[in-house]
Amino acid sequence: MLTSAPVPTRYRAIFVSDIHMGTRRAQVRQLLDFLRHTESEQLYLVGDLVDNWALRKDWYWDQLHNDLIQKLLRKARKGTRLIYVPGNHDENFRDLANLRFGRAAVLEETVHVGATGRRYLVLHGDKFDGVVMFAPWLARLGDTAYELSMGLNASVNRVRRLFRLPYWSLSAYLKNRVKKAVEFISRFEEAVVREARARRCEGVICGHIHTPDDRMIDGIHYLNDGDWVESCTALVEHFDGRFEIIDWNRKALSLQPQEVPHANPDRDRCLVPAG
Repeated sequence: MLTSAPVPTRYRAIFVSDIHMGTRRAQVRQLLDFLRHTESEQLYLVGDLVDNWALRKDWYWDQLHNDLIQKLLRKARKGTRLIYVPGNHDENFRDLANLRFGRAAVLEETVHVGATGRRYLVLHGDKFDGVVMFAPWLARLGDTAYELSMGLNASVNRVRRLFRLPYWSLSAYLKNRVKKAVEFISRFEEAVVREARARRCEGVICGHIHTPDDRMIDGIHYLNDGDWVESCTALVEHFDGRFEIIDWNRKALSLQPQEVPHANPDRDRCLVPAG
């Protein structure tokens, strides 16, 4: 049987961040799958697209990484407005801030005007992380600890797959249970909300802490698009102005390929559409 190409779901805007290309823990295949199933007028890459910290220690770049870059550029060529806001792991690209390449632009931060007219400050968020700003050596130590927890994630989930259990993130579990981690996330959220208010924005869209969220904090709409390392989440804006966090690991399970009859069933093949 032949599978038809997926019919993309259209959104007004899509926000993804913390992909960490250049690491083995990056869920590049899942992100490619998400991008094949979606289209948008605007696509924001909200920091840590590439993990330069990891690449300095151990070079890792496979064909899927090339496919993802090509996919992003292809979307820009076909009319999507692509905005890249570098983060702390890809801070080298901040040197390219305010440069534009066709429909692609590199910006340190920007303001997204929603369909309802609300203004949302869009930034990665690392400058509100005191550890990153004032103790970078500690941030890198924490990054190493995070890599170890992700390695344990892989082992745990291999066992879970044997029992047909869904993906479970050890690092996310610890982050939501350890008191200091919970306090850090709370302080981070309060800081970015204060910044949005100071910029006369009604909301803020960020990444950095790998914790997807959508809620009101002190009258400001706080949105965090999560990451593509453990949660595989994206933030989307519908054409009526509604925002939604999509958990792609869960969403992909509900997408069943449509089968198209073939003249010769003995020669059926499953064709995966390119790009």
